[in-house]
Amino acid sequence: MIGPAWLRRVNRKYPYLLDAALATLVAGVGVLPLVLGFGPDGHQPTGADAVAAGIAFVLLLARRRAPLAVLALAVLGQIVLTAASGDRTPVLEAAAVIAVYTVTRTASQRVAVVAALATAASLYATSAVTAGSVTGAESLGAIAWTGMAAAIGGTVRTWRDYLAATEERAVRAEATKEEEARRRVAEERLRIARELHDVIAHHIALINVQAGVASHVLRSQPDQADEALGHIRQAGRTVLDELGSLLYVLRQSGEEAQPTEPVPGLSRLGHLLETLTAAGLRIQHRQAGQPRPLPTATDLAAYRIIQEGLTNAHKHGAGGARLLVDYRPDVLRIEIRNAVRTRPPAATGTGNGLTGMRERAHAAGGSLDAGPDPDGTFHLDARLPLPDLPAAGHPAAMETAG
Repeated sequence: MIGPAWLRRVNRKYPYLLDAALATLVAGVGVLPLVLGFGPDGHQPTGADAVAAGIAFVLLLARRRAPLAVLALAVLGQIVLTAASGDRTPVLEAAAVIAVYTVTRTASQRVAVVAALATAASLYATSAVTAGSVTGAESLGAIAWTGMAAAIGGTVRTWRDYLAATEERAVRAEATKEEEARRRVAEERLRIARELHDVIAHHIALINVQAGVASHVLRSQPDQADEALGHIRQAGRTVLDELGSLLYVLRQSGEEAQPTEPVPGLSRLGHLLETLTAAGLRIQHRQAGQPRPLPTATDLAAYRIIQEGLTNAHKHGAGGARLLVDYRPDVLRIEIRNAVRTRPPAATGTGNGLTGMRERAHAAGGSLDAGPDPDGTFHLDARLPLPDLPAAGHPAAMETAG
């Protein structure tokens, strides 16, 4: 509703109180000539004026509940009383004009236009009949008042619809913003969990294996036990360093670039293989194709998949694994094969390692398949897409053994 702020607040909080005040005002103006004994144009008031005031009071009280019915009854009452008394009743005309405003403010545009035109025609006809002139001021005034009420009602409806649409867009935008924030939080939690698993699980597995070796040979082969303890210390330092780097990044509140460890990739594969070999895993590493720079996401995914796959082979395998890293023109293929222990270890993993590897492969646009084979081995096959490579030779495979 357009108007002073206090009036809008009253209209929202006490709508029918405002209707009662308006009905009283209109009916009071209609009864005033009866009190004074004469009308504003000098004509003598009659009983029709009192009836018109009563009808206007009742109709205006119900204008919000049934605006179309109120408008129809006001126009019909105006026609009937004009025909009965031979004179127009301004109070019912005012009620009809107010009802036109209500209809155009609440009804559809088609209904509002039809109702406004029908009301204007009816009021014009009754005024023209009583005035005896089709171009008189009273007749044309009925059309003008009706048109003005319809225009104000239409403007209020348009403004109300605009505010509702704006509020709805704001609510949708806020909901979308909250949903996006929740999605980003979930993705970040998953990323952190995956990084923590990849960083810690590998080295903790080495620590566990080396601790078992040290315990087994502590009295019989103290030199070998000392070597195993050295591997444990080295793995522990690596875990602490990588955890420190990760926690340092998590503590940053801004988006500025912070000094962190380089993102691990296949350039660090040699160090990874040396660490696992020192821990007792026999690795046959074969590289095929032409090594080349990889996208950061693909490079990190490849490194983490190899790290987790070989760590699992060390924990659950029979002590050896075969690794193939094949650079093809459009895909990087990673294969890990290892024999499975005849008797499984007492403690089994949670399965988060395989889940994390699949998530990394999918995040890089690739795929990963892992599972036992009928011949008693376990296979891991990952394929990560690579940018197109210009036509070139395919060098012979390079093989190393650890």
